[in-house]
Amino acid sequence: MNGGSITSILFIVVMFAFLYFFMIRPQKKQQQQHQQMLSKISRGDKVTTIGRLHGVVDEVNEADKTVTLDCDGIFLVFDLSAIAKIAPKENAATTDDKKADDDKPAAESFAADSETDSAAASDDSAASAADSEAK
Repeated sequence: MNGGSITSILFIVVMFAFLYFFMIRPQKKQQQQHQQMLSKISRGDKVTTIGRLHGVVDEVNEADKTVTLDCDGIFLVFDLSAIAKIAPKENAATTDDKKADDDKPAAESFAADSETDSAAASDDSAASAADSEAK
């Protein structure tokens, strides 16, 4: 064999290795992660479909591989493969913060917001007055 044929065979082998490690292997890993995500889907999960439709899982039918989504009172049936992602669950700390804000009377939260807005407005007017004097 001459050196040219060995080089061309080696080039083809390197190309197949490149395709495997940079295209085929990552795609298989991504498909496996998607299957694991779909196996964990349950009623009440907030999901997004591949068509960017957001809904809440109402029913999962493993036999037919379908999922029923509640989209603001409209129930739609999709293939499990149509689910693009599952929204992360809200943690307890976020829920507690929301409850603490809800416990405040409306007048208190409005007054606090007004004070913050007026302080920011006075800072802006002072800065613009300083800019005017500098010119």
